[in-house]
Amino acid sequence: MNNNLFDQEPVYQPLAARMRPKLLDDYIGQQHILGEGKPLREAILNNQLHSMVLWGPPGVGKTSLAKLISEICDTHFITLSAVLAGVKDIRAAIDEAKMQQSAGRITILFIDEVHRFNKAQQDAFLPFVEDGTVIFIGATTENPSFELNNALLSRTRVYKLRSLDDADLAVIMERAISQHSAEQVNLPSNHRDDLAAAADGDARRALNLLELAIELAPLENDKRVIDQATIDEVLSGFVRRFDKGGDLFYEQISALHKAVRGSSPDGALYWFGRMLDGGCDPLYIARRVVRMASEDIGNADPRGLEMALNAWDVQERLGSPEGELAIAQAVVYLACAPKSNAVYSAFKRVMSDIGEHASYEVPEHLRNAPTRLMKDMGYGEEYRYAHDEPEAYAAGENYLPEELQDKRYYHPVDRGLEKKISDKLNYLRELDKNSRIRRYHDSSGKD
Repeated sequence: MNNNLFDQEPVYQPLAARMRPKLLDDYIGQQHILGEGKPLREAILNNQLHSMVLWGPPGVGKTSLAKLISEICDTHFITLSAVLAGVKDIRAAIDEAKMQQSAGRITILFIDEVHRFNKAQQDAFLPFVEDGTVIFIGATTENPSFELNNALLSRTRVYKLRSLDDADLAVIMERAISQHSAEQVNLPSNHRDDLAAAADGDARRALNLLELAIELAPLENDKRVIDQATIDEVLSGFVRRFDKGGDLFYEQISALHKAVRGSSPDGALYWFGRMLDGGCDPLYIARRVVRMASEDIGNADPRGLEMALNAWDVQERLGSPEGELAIAQAVVYLACAPKSNAVYSAFKRVMSDIGEHASYEVPEHLRNAPTRLMKDMGYGEEYRYAHDEPEAYAAGENYLPEELQDKRYYHPVDRGLEKKISDKLNYLRELDKNSRIRRYHDSSGKD
């Protein structure tokens, strides 16, 4: 009898932990990197290990794949969580790996949520990845391009793991029932599909929901029968996967913005609904909708900005669901409105010129002259008051620094209200042209 508590199997393991695959053929999903003939599969089967980053949403098998690689290749496996570990833990893991190396054994250092390591922590194990002391496998839900040091990225291969589809999740649940359930379980296919849909591509979540359903299901003739009442109880309070501030968050707001820009009210409404369903603050979306109104609709339909601001105001005043409906109204209006990024582009060009050029002086005729000294210096002397001019327009006047007086930043599009704005500006430029011709003739004495 073994009295060492540390060597005993745990009394309870979650179903998701018991379902970790032991063979590569038992691993469900990710055929784009593990299918027959794929480089990663060939590397694993041929024991040609390399450092890698497994990037994908929760519950798609990152940890399972890392452990499976270690088992197939018969390596020493050290796991650290970047949430809990510090530099001291990294050093201890490296010391352990060196001992294994001296005994002729390879070590895989698996770091879960590696994106949570700061630069100093990443730098702490980088030399040992480079010299082969450890094979590094990192798991992250965030884009490695933004979260990991370039030095570390250059020494690893990044594999993008995808969400599992409902068919994959169905296979995993059926396998769990047949292999790991202590009791006979009756799970009708329609209820299995309900659990798969609720899991939203996350195998861990699917197995946790299944395990809970088995525990709550009524016992009939020595069999657990998962009925509609059980499913309703398991899925009560269900919230779809949404990682506020993570990749998924920014992917969805990007999809919403692009749907509005692309004049797709259906796509825009869908992504708006997805973000709400995932628990996103409607006020954040309202703020972004205001941005869309200025960036992508602009002066083609200035009412778009008014609609966006009104929706934001309704959300602040009334909250949900009234505010959400107002935001939906604004989203649909913007998607259907004529599009122009002319103001947005003009503003970017202006800011680029300001950053690249010298700090040009304000022309003297545009300067205010509140004092006698300023008047004596000629400030405002040749300024033409537009309201005193024909059509309230000082034809030929320059309002830019002299070095940029012929520069044009704003180019209205031929859509919506901006078509009329374009016509108006073209008319005013014609007045400018005629004014300059007249001044040229007056200064040269020509008729």
